[in-house]
Amino acid sequence: MTETANLSLPLLQPGQAQKHVTVNEALVRLDGLTQLRLVSVSQIVPPVAPEEGAAYGVGVGAVNGWAGRDGDVAVAVGGGWVFVTPRRGWRAMVLDAGAGAVFDGMAWRAGAATLTPWGAGLALRAAEIEVTLGAGAAATTPPVFPERAIVFGVTGRVTQAITGSATAWSLGVPGEPGRYGTGLGLALNSWVNGPGAPQVAWTPTPLEITAEGGTFAGGALRLVAHFAELALPDPV
Repeated sequence: MTETANLSLPLLQPGQAQKHVTVNEALVRLDGLTQLRLVSVSQIVPPVAPEEGAAYGVGVGAVNGWAGRDGDVAVAVGGGWVFVTPRRGWRAMVLDAGAGAVFDGMAWRAGAATLTPWGAGLALRAAEIEVTLGAGAAATTPPVFPERAIVFGVTGRVTQAITGSATAWSLGVPGEPGRYGTGLGLALNSWVNGPGAPQVAWTPTPLEITAEGGTFAGGALRLVAHFAELALPDPV
């Protein structure tokens, strides 16, 4: 046995020379995998100058220094990479997705709260978008709730004061413009915290921002859509 079973930490062998090399490699792997934070799980091109100790979930079709390592965890060490194969059930925080993730044996599932033996599960997600308001009475975002999502609500802040003749604004979806809030503030750092009874978005659904008492001239918002997704069991 040359490595540990779970984290693939290299083991010292009887009479081995240069023991510090093996011990240091084990410590580096342990440092990268404990409290696992993955910068991304979708990149396929290794970063040119990664932060020492940064870990990545290698995406499918990886190239250059990650070629042939699809699905592995790559840890930046001393200008190179140490690779570890994750096991089903490992958990990590995926930084660019802003969500915890579970490895299902093939890929990292962002937001996964459950994972059945046959691959079904529940994922809790938060999709964050930046919205710049232009002149007009309303603005519609790209879809933020995917098809069949179970929607819980939307939160957000004004990141640039909203200008124009509007006295307030409302937040909702097409056909229900005030679902997540009405009479919302215009000043910097004004906020919306709009929970509601869970509803299913049967089709990809955008958010609608509507001026109250006038129109918009400018401003910016950071909005976060909160929802859950159901995963099917694996094919048989």
